[in-house]
Amino acid sequence: MPKKESLCIILAVYNGEDYLSEQISSILQNSYQDFCLHIYDDCSTDGTKEIIDKWTETHPEQIIYHKNRRNKGVIQNFLQALEELEADYYMLCDQDDFWLKNKIKDTLRFMQDLEDRARKMPAAVFGDAKVVDENLNVLAESFQKQGRLHAEKTDLPHLLMENKLLGCTIMLNHALKEKLGTFPPQIRMHDWWIGLVASAFGTIGFLDEPLLLYRQHGKNIVGNSSQKNYIKNRISHLEKQRESLYRTCSQAEAFFEIYYEELSKEQRALLHAFATLPEQNWFIRRYRILSYGFFKSGFIRNLGVLLLI
Repeated sequence: MPKKESLCIILAVYNGEDYLSEQISSILQNSYQDFCLHIYDDCSTDGTKEIIDKWTETHPEQIIYHKNRRNKGVIQNFLQALEELEADYYMLCDQDDFWLKNKIKDTLRFMQDLEDRARKMPAAVFGDAKVVDENLNVLAESFQKQGRLHAEKTDLPHLLMENKLLGCTIMLNHALKEKLGTFPPQIRMHDWWIGLVASAFGTIGFLDEPLLLYRQHGKNIVGNSSQKNYIKNRISHLEKQRESLYRTCSQAEAFFEIYYEELSKEQRALLHAFATLPEQNWFIRRYRILSYGFFKSGFIRNLGVLLLI
């Protein structure tokens, strides 16, 4: 059993030589220092290892390097790191962002206030970010506002349809980490799965302030998009969007099967209704969306769902 730490920061890296050193520096310069930075290298082939070696030489007690035996992909890299580590709190970190000076302190304080109100049940918190270009020039003051996202709507019906949690801002407590259990291949994104578990069995809090600079560049796995670009992309790739929606239903089906015994009667009905949407006729699909409240953020997104489904 590994020693339980106070706070683990999980930095998932893969061929991250362009921005990795700047990211590590921003973490180490945070105002809160009682943490251990665990870097999980997913079999990088560039200069990532050499960059990490320089940092571990100067911070041997605060930075721990892990090298995966095989490439797992970003989702499993994060989730299996969570499975291995033991801490009171965990933060997730991307290799190409830049953490603001009070990110750790503000997030931890918000988490502990949430735990006090929620009697230390499984909890996740997430926040906002400034969107920047590759040189950290600000493109938008708020990731959430630019995308017109409703970050406060983190109940299970909303989270089944749309991810709300910005993964690089997430903190989860140990109680939530212990609930994560099996990580099925149907997971859309690691932060989405964490949100579903927290919503079903605990609580989620949104810290309405920018916690980091969310860098946009040509290699982003998941990037930011304005609502105008969102609409344009959906219209030009309708069949792809329909497939994406049905994969979201598959994620719900996996969640239903894994947690069936722990779900309430109402949660089982809700998850079953969502997971089996593709099997229903035109009328039933739309009736279920409207009656159960399987909504995305805003009128335009929801209109798109009703047209696609």
